[in-house]
Amino acid sequence: MFARTTLLAAAALVLLSAVPAQAGMRQPRVVSANPVDSTPHVLDGIVNAFALVGNTVVVGGSFSAVQEARGTAEIPRANIFAFDLGSGRVSRTFAPDLDGPVTSLATGPDGSVFVGGSFNGPQRALVRLRVDDGSPVPTFYAPAYGGDVASLVRQGSKLYVGGDFVRIGLSMRTALARVDVETGAVDPAFTVTPSGGPGAGPRVYAMAAGHDRLVVDGSFAALDGLRRPQLGVIDLTTGRVADWHTEVYAAACKPNFPSYVRGLDISPDGQYFVVVTTGGPFPGTTKLCDSAARFETYAKGDQVRPTWVNLTGGDSLYAVAISGSAVYVGGHQRWLDNPRGADSAGPGSVSREGIGAINPVTGKAQSWNPTRERGIGVKAFLTVKKGLLVGSDTTTLGHEYHARIGMFPTT
Repeated sequence: MFARTTLLAAAALVLLSAVPAQAGMRQPRVVSANPVDSTPHVLDGIVNAFALVGNTVVVGGSFSAVQEARGTAEIPRANIFAFDLGSGRVSRTFAPDLDGPVTSLATGPDGSVFVGGSFNGPQRALVRLRVDDGSPVPTFYAPAYGGDVASLVRQGSKLYVGGDFVRIGLSMRTALARVDVETGAVDPAFTVTPSGGPGAGPRVYAMAAGHDRLVVDGSFAALDGLRRPQLGVIDLTTGRVADWHTEVYAAACKPNFPSYVRGLDISPDGQYFVVVTTGGPFPGTTKLCDSAARFETYAKGDQVRPTWVNLTGGDSLYAVAISGSAVYVGGHQRWLDNPRGADSAGPGSVSREGIGAINPVTGKAQSWNPTRERGIGVKAFLTVKKGLLVGSDTTTLGHEYHARIGMFPTT
């Protein structure tokens, strides 16, 4: 099990990890700004991902210990644990010992969860675990080699896997693959391949799926040889790259952010999606650095433009969740509605420290403003029937102590 000092270093390494997503749960209104009191605390490191399996929340990240909200005992957990959504009680039987960070989770069939990340072992970087006892499902085998898994999206009997790997099992796949949820067998009919981009090789940071479209972002210049700088849409009915192309992420941000797209989520009806980015302030330009941008899923052609853009004025956004009534964004931002800010509050900006909600139609910040301690930033959201789960690296959420996990209720 990782020592806490090692985990703090590992937390810095996962700063560039993605926030995986798929169509979330529709909520009729913006959630309360007062977090529930029952969520457990993660005592070190960072939370990167959530999945809901029945009434159990599975939490992944880079950490070594957790604590129940109404308890004092430190419960050892190696980068993954589970708790009951209603009571907040930490599962005593789900305690896998993973030797590296978890960066992505997806709900599996029959009370299981898919786990992706940077861990080793017989099922390297990708494993399916039983939630009742934490044991691997022996029939599923899809280890990733040559890199790690950053994003997972399940669609029925198929699991989409994104990262910077070069092989899944015995099948060569670069950064993107589709596998069977029961066996882990790589689907030979799905061969969309990212290529180009800065760095040593292509990497898929985040994915989101509607019923017939898969949206991917990351460090790549093309999908199947078709120009798609950092963002593309795949038609799941054909398994091919869709006629959807935008150049808005082609322009570079700061040199230390050669690729700057990060979180991604699709609306519950699948009609639009929102991408959030890092990159640095560029006031008065058309660059989408440090922004949230809405795109229409079924737009066509080579000049797709965002429906709206909301700029922070110089602070990174890492996570996004769409509930229908709101687009929740999180990072270490200080402001929204800040296109003219440069690490400063420009004209018309509003304070939204660490977390905020954007109107899906207008693209302007909503009044919801619970605040959170900024730190590295929000790395995980999950919309559920009872509210909005938030995962990060800090301990204050909505002016209360909620170490690295919190939930804003729907009522």
